[in-house]
Amino acid sequence: MGMLRRDRRPSGTIGVVQGLRVGIIGLDTSHAVAFTKSLNTAQSASEFLGYRVVAAYPQGSLDIKSSVDRIPGYVRDVQQLGVEIVNSIEDLLTKVDVVLLETNDGRRHLEQALTVLKAGKRMFIDKPMSASLADTMAIFEASRKYGVPVFSSSSLRYISGAREIRSGKIGNVLGADTYSPAPIEKTHPDLFWYGIHGVETLFAVMGTGCRSVVRVFTDRTDVVVGKWTDNRIGTFRGIRSGKSSYGGTVFGETGIEVLGAYAGYDPLLKEIVGFFSSGMPPVEEEETLEIFAFMEAADQSKRRGGTPVELETVLRRTRAEMAAGS
Repeated sequence: MGMLRRDRRPSGTIGVVQGLRVGIIGLDTSHAVAFTKSLNTAQSASEFLGYRVVAAYPQGSLDIKSSVDRIPGYVRDVQQLGVEIVNSIEDLLTKVDVVLLETNDGRRHLEQALTVLKAGKRMFIDKPMSASLADTMAIFEASRKYGVPVFSSSSLRYISGAREIRSGKIGNVLGADTYSPAPIEKTHPDLFWYGIHGVETLFAVMGTGCRSVVRVFTDRTDVVVGKWTDNRIGTFRGIRSGKSSYGGTVFGETGIEVLGAYAGYDPLLKEIVGFFSSGMPPVEEEETLEIFAFMEAADQSKRRGGTPVELETVLRRTRAEMAAGS
């Protein structure tokens, strides 16, 4: 099971870069406002190495009404925190050192991310990294092409207790059951829109190595069962009715741990600032791709009436389709 890596500069020398100018793309999610409040508050300046949001390009989603309707209010919120509103991503990139891609619509991420990567700016991409496994692969390919590191993560990766479990608190993790809300947005594959929160929690404690997925779907609930290569079992429950929350239970060699409460955005933001400083992503590309293959396999299992789907088949087919279309 993979461990979280120590932040280092690409050269291998340990160090921090303080006080960089942060730009935001997309003011259609509460995440953008929450990150800005944390970074631009004087009391937290030292905690986040003096990084500050200085500019934002507001246009994220174009046709998801629940997101588009938020933009005017979030524009006002960040302006009150000293953020300049700009008219294009290109303009934004002349004013900032690093970028938070916060557009709520994952379908727009590849196009927006390419502009940032071509400009040589390190970037965090909020969930979902994209609205397809193919686009997620394409973003990582562009990251390598332009030599600019990038990473994506849900804030639920840093739910209370997950880091300690992954670091060995209960010995090797033998299995886990996680849950989160999983409302469906018609423009995105089912779990990509919101269920990704609980799926990321699952991978945060299980690590990589999922081999196959089976999904049971109703209008009220999803249950997705993953079988890992070493015969460990991890499950995700997506909630669409009744009480909704985040959490899980993790089964280890030396104990069973219930994950704690959602810890908010700051634990993720600390990882983002560390990444901006060091250039070393705290979440491996391999793990992010496996998360997206897991969710794509879950969709395929649903379409096939709940039959198992191999992740390697999903990954291989997607790569072949991308190669054929290039």
